[in-house]
Amino acid sequence: METHHITPARGLSETGLKWVALVTMVLDHIHYFFSFTGCVPEWFSMVGRLGAPLFLFCLVEGFTHTRSRKRYFARVYVLSTAMSLLFFFMAFAHVLVRPDGFYPANGMMTTFVILMVMFQGIDWLGRRHIVRGLAALLLPLAWPFLASALSLAVPALATPVGLAAYSVLPAWGTTGDSSWPVLAMGLVLYLFRRNRRGQVLAFAVFYFLYGVVYMGLMASQMPDFAWSQLFTRYYEIYGILAAPLMLCYNGQRGGGHKRLFYAFYPAHIYILYALSWGLYLLLN
Repeated sequence: METHHITPARGLSETGLKWVALVTMVLDHIHYFFSFTGCVPEWFSMVGRLGAPLFLFCLVEGFTHTRSRKRYFARVYVLSTAMSLLFFFMAFAHVLVRPDGFYPANGMMTTFVILMVMFQGIDWLGRRHIVRGLAALLLPLAWPFLASALSLAVPALATPVGLAAYSVLPAWGTTGDSSWPVLAMGLVLYLFRRNRRGQVLAFAVFYFLYGVVYMGLMASQMPDFAWSQLFTRYYEIYGILAAPLMLCYNGQRGGGHKRLFYAFYPAHIYILYALSWGLYLLLN
């Protein structure tokens, strides 16, 4: 009888990329939560710049190849809503805020929710479902402006509209994780997803424009600015190092660990936050 041996594909699977993203994210968040001690090296956050691009890359792959986009969206939406509600009460009701006024403003799940709606809009436009496609693509972009205008026009609605924008109808820009550069990065990765080299090249060009040109223009307004600070202080540019890792993707899902990744994101944020709170009390 002839024996067939299955040779594992070279490169990194989707799960492998997620593990790299997870480790870099944890380093970044250790710096984020414990920087008040002055003991966490800056390079933790520099390495952490790889996390968001890699997770967005995996989001594009997951959304493209999932068996059920509805279930995929529902899982992320539930996490996003729960975390955003807690963030809303921390930010506006000052609930569970660290004594120095700090609270976690991490909202990557919100970004995923918004992007998945926009990804679906792009697909609908590709199938010539123009009305649905434009609605799914443009309404998420317009929602923060509509929410702000509605709150100003009818002040009595400001709180419920704000609550909705931070939870069940998430608005981009409510956290740094959901800022326009992150959304633009996700859209670039999705639009070029059918050509891996083209996708990574488009990502690298975008990240150069963001990490060097845009950040340079913004930071140049500071009186002590020097271009070398793009690598030491305003160091978004390090995210471009995710490009070679994307090229190493072998197109396979890998071992999975789906539940672990879903549970880990909120768990590690609130565990690190609790630990930072305890350490702050000890030091003060």
